[in-house]
Amino acid sequence: MGSVRLELFNKFIDKLLFPRKKNFLTKQTDIPGKHILLKYIVKELLNYFVVCFLFLFVIFFANQILLIGEQLLSKRAPFKDVFFIMLYSVPALVAQTTPFATLIGFLMCLGRMMSENEILIIRASGFGFKYICIPVIFLGFLISIFSFFVNDYLMPLSRIKYNKLFFEITRSNPTIVLEPNSVKQIGNSTVVIGDVVNDEVSDIILFNPEGNGEESIIVAKSSKLKDSKESGVLLQLHMSEPVMLTKKRNASNYDTMQADKMLMNIFDTVFSTNTGSSPSEMTSSDLRKRIIKLKEVSGSNDYQVNTWNMEYYKKFSIPFASFFFSILAFSIAFLFGKHNGLTMGLLVGIFICVLYWAMQITGQMLVVHNQMNAFLCIWIPDILIGTIGVFLGLFLLKK
Repeated sequence: MGSVRLELFNKFIDKLLFPRKKNFLTKQTDIPGKHILLKYIVKELLNYFVVCFLFLFVIFFANQILLIGEQLLSKRAPFKDVFFIMLYSVPALVAQTTPFATLIGFLMCLGRMMSENEILIIRASGFGFKYICIPVIFLGFLISIFSFFVNDYLMPLSRIKYNKLFFEITRSNPTIVLEPNSVKQIGNSTVVIGDVVNDEVSDIILFNPEGNGEESIIVAKSSKLKDSKESGVLLQLHMSEPVMLTKKRNASNYDTMQADKMLMNIFDTVFSTNTGSSPSEMTSSDLRKRIIKLKEVSGSNDYQVNTWNMEYYKKFSIPFASFFFSILAFSIAFLFGKHNGLTMGLLVGIFICVLYWAMQITGQMLVVHNQMNAFLCIWIPDILIGTIGVFLGLFLLKK
């Protein structure tokens, strides 16, 4: 144990050497060292939470943000703009990392205390599991409040600034959008890209489904990317000697059209909706108002409303997963952490995090593709974790 931790724990033990005092107002015996114990548990939980948070944050940061930064820098984007792009991405990573750090950090902390017999000493001193449960649950709730603030306020604000800056970078350097020798989805169209040298693009193919069974294919041997001054247009693609193939519904052949030149506008809305209008750029209050308006519009359908409801529930379910994880960590650590509690907490925590992430992704897919109830699909992982934690916790508290 560290020196600070050892000092706090020793103070707690020393307190127990004094005789217990009777509270004449409640006619109950006060257990000395209770406040020191609470302070000790909270300090340990916070230490492990911070360490796990920083560890996971660095992993996510290196995996997502640094790759984006490297891609922009390789296209000669200004270093200052790349720095702010990375900075604006931090709130999303914080909201994503916090619940997982809570589970793994709490499991490792409580598991260590269990395997090093600290829990045994605390219980032998007259403290039940409820005295340990209170700071664990309370701290998990505070972390959830912090995560909700980041997810509901800071993340939409940073996302709006991110999109604005990304569009400015793209306008000044259009080649950022089209990567050489790749296949990209631009709006509803699929684009196959050949070599890209400066602003010259060779061998470009666009597959554009137009609905109602109609589709078109545009092939150009060479094209040039240029920025645009027109409002709403992100960049322009000047094609040389393009060939356009169109197929009508139920037709067996393509109609062919050739030209010397063709100008294609790529609008900013194909990469992101207008600033402030996508769910990631809105607070929970704004989302709720948008859902109410969608329900009032006669042209809106149940699919659209259910999808926006999914985004609304995600604003709450992901941040408050920290609260449910704290309940589960309290139960699992004491039931299975008697031997190698630190290692066991790490392994079990990672396994549960992967399982929770898989359930969240599955729930979102069920909403988008199968139109299942958004509330159930998004909240079931939290409800399941909370139910298991409460059930195991009640078993512990009876001891």
